[in-house]
Amino acid sequence: MHRVVFNQKGGVGKTSITCNLAAIGASQGLRTLVIDLDVQGNSTHYLVGEIDAEQYPAEAQGVVGLFKQMVGPRRMRQNPDSFVWETPYDNLYLLPSSPFLAQIEKELEAKYKIYKLRDALEKLDEEYDRIYIDTPPNFNFYSKSALIAANSVLIPFDCDSFARQSLYELMDNIDELQEDHNPDLEVEGIVINQFNAQARLPTELVDELRAEGFPVLDQYLNSSVKMRESHHEMRPLINLAPSHKLTQAYVALHDRLEKGLKKRRR
Repeated sequence: MHRVVFNQKGGVGKTSITCNLAAIGASQGLRTLVIDLDVQGNSTHYLVGEIDAEQYPAEAQGVVGLFKQMVGPRRMRQNPDSFVWETPYDNLYLLPSSPFLAQIEKELEAKYKIYKLRDALEKLDEEYDRIYIDTPPNFNFYSKSALIAANSVLIPFDCDSFARQSLYELMDNIDELQEDHNPDLEVEGIVINQFNAQARLPTELVDELRAEGFPVLDQYLNSSVKMRESHHEMRPLINLAPSHKLTQAYVALHDRLEKGLKKRRR
């Protein structure tokens, strides 16, 4: 199962949703991989902290190593799992990001390697029960590669008017990509993030999205200082504060997604 978390708007919680859902699955016994395709490397920092550049050369590690070998001689290519790192958490693994992603993007585009991530994930399926992909906040080579490789996409929505306007363009881009590259890609749902039930605007925006037919999931993620603490401590919520209200909201969202997956497989 390949699940990509994507929105063209930044600051909507892609990394938080990716890493926390993955960590919950891992805590429940699912062998889970997080792939960080964002050059900023937020998921990488969240799960493993700062990377020692001398010990792990950025140009050869993680997703950069995986992509770079795709433009090299076939005989020199390694198994994709050789680029995967362990994290401090049982069953949770990481393909870390790197600033070098920005440097190799044009070469990958020029050589039309847009389907190579999908090929790599088919091999990684043998090792992992769930694969989550964190994406950059734009519709570029890496986010397109993720959407082509994915079975489903989750769309974070942070309840402001700018997010609503960008959602229309996002859905159009996903529709076009489904038509041209991945007809089996499913929009699993819109995840309402940083929700404030006491404010009028968020409730109105969500109601309007539902009225327009957008697939809004029922499990909302509230604003909480606990998420900032989680980022600071570099520990997913399920490992930092398993009984916290926000953690339980994530668990409910995870369980809802797993239930839907089981229904689709029948």
